[in-house]
Order: sequence, then C-alpha cells, then structure tokens
Amino acid sequence: MAEVMRVSELAEDRVAAMIGPLPLAIHLNLDDAWDPVALEFPTIEARRWGSRLRFSSPSSALESFYDEIGPQLGPFILYGSGDFHHLTALWLRRATAPTVVVSFDNHPDWDIRPPNWCCGGWVNRALELAEVKKVEVWGCGNFKSWWPGQLFGNRRAEREGKLTLHPWAIESRPTGAQRRGAIFRATWRSDFERFVTELSDGNFYVTVDLDCLGTNEAVTNWENGKFTADELIWALGRLHARSKVIGGDICGAYSEAKYARWGQRFLSQMDRPNLPKPDAKRARAVNHALLQKVWPVFINYSGSMKPSL
Repeated sequence: MAEVMRVSELAEDRVAAMIGPLPLAIHLNLDDAWDPVALEFPTIEARRWGSRLRFSSPSSALESFYDEIGPQLGPFILYGSGDFHHLTALWLRRATAPTVVVSFDNHPDWDIRPPNWCCGGWVNRALELAEVKKVEVWGCGNFKSWWPGQLFGNRRAEREGKLTLHPWAIESRPTGAQRRGAIFRATWRSDFERFVTELSDGNFYVTVDLDCLGTNEAVTNWENGKFTADELIWALGRLHARSKVIGGDICGAYSEAKYARWGQRFLSQMDRPNLPKPDAKRARAVNHALLQKVWPVFINYSGSMKPSL
C-alpha cells in the first residue's frame, strides 16, 4: 500500500521525526462531527480550518490546508460533514498509480458550476488528476442525477466513460430503467459484483458519504439515501476481497454548520434542502454506532472499536 498511497519522502521524514511512522487510519477533526475519545486511532486537530473549507473554499486556502495536513495523513481518513467531501480530491493527489475511485453517495457531486472547489463538484476535481482513471458513484437518490438536474452535471465525462453514475432507478418514471447506470434494489448487488470483477486487476480508492444510507442508519447534514448499513458493508467487503484498495475516506456525519465567509453560507443555504435540525447528541450516538460496524470492514481491519457513545 505504501508504494501507491504516499506523500513525498521529505514530508514523510519530517512527519516521522515528529510523530513517528504514518498510521493506517487518521481522524481529521474539522467540525466535531466525531468524538475523538470514542475512536481507537489518532486525531489531527484541524477545527481552525473547518469554517474556511466547509461547503466551498478558495483554492489558495485549500493549498495551504493541504500543505499543513497532507503529510500527516495515512491511507484511510475519517472526517466530518459531507460539506467537506471536496477534500477527497485532495486526498487523491497521493495516488501514484492508475486508480479507480468508488464513491458511495446520495449525490453525484458532478456539478460543473462555480465555485470550482465545492462539495457538490469534487468529482470533477478528481478527474483532473493524472492517476484517476475513472470515478464510479453508487447509490445516488438525489434529483441531480436525473432530468432536468443533470443539465448541470459533467455529462461529457459520463459520455467519455470517465464517470459512471449508478442512481437508484425512479420506477415511477417511464425512462427510469433506461437511464445509464441505473440500479434496482433487486439487482444492484449483481451489477456491483460485475463492476468489481471487470476492474479487479486495478487499484481502487473508496470514498463514503454517510448520506448514502437511510435515515435510520445515519444522521447527516443532507437528505439521506437508500443503502442500508449491511448493504454498504457487503459492497466494501467485495471490494477488499476482489481488488486492491489503496486507501479511502469516510465523511457525512452531522455537525453544526459554521462558515468563514458570507458567500459560503449563501451558496450552502441555496443548495441545501430544508431539513429539520437533528439533536446533536443523538446524531453522534447513531453515527458512532454505525461507524463501529462499517470502519473495520472499510479498512479491512480485524480489531474492534470502543463502545458507542
């Protein structure tokens, strides 16, 4: 794994001198979505960056953030709200061999409109990287995968085969079954198995936004999707069993939204659905209970996590 997902030797030496070898997994605390005490792996304290990066960010801020944080990261990263999902395109910079990105998300995150660095358009930033050969998004239930929302999506990448969306088919629509990549509850596992088998000789990077799961499984800042935790665990297990997973990240846990700029707040409020505010204590408890089940499979780790809060 180290030869594929690594920072520069200079950065590794600097970090090793300070904190020792890079760990397999890191918790990046941007927004207090997770309680570090309940985790069995190291935490990087980065809350001072959270309000600057949330939902969208200028490239200058992202570069400064990555210069500081990037050298400390291991192959697997746990961080906060799905409002930070655009950071996945930063984590992918560490890939040094051709890589297929597998995303489990209720949203396609393929929006081509400004701002350039935004949680709703990170897939496009990932596709700009030389080593990212393809992105596959599984489990979209959001309207942006369908007409007319898809007008603002990166359909060129989809036509060229660099991006494939697998949205849940909207069976009430006559064309639901015909949409490219559409999946159905009864057959999606066989579709996923075929996808993994066809590309099993390559490298995979896996990113999970917890809003791909139902409301009884995860508490998020966005509308929830249709996967169950057991289905997500099954898919992660198939990836590890049939392919080489070089790294990954999980985001999407609920946190209170705080912004550094009025433009962030405005764009976020325009884009975000009007959802009731959840109880923060309950949100943490639900999400930590979920993480206990998902995380060991996600990193292919046989250890255990501490009891949920």
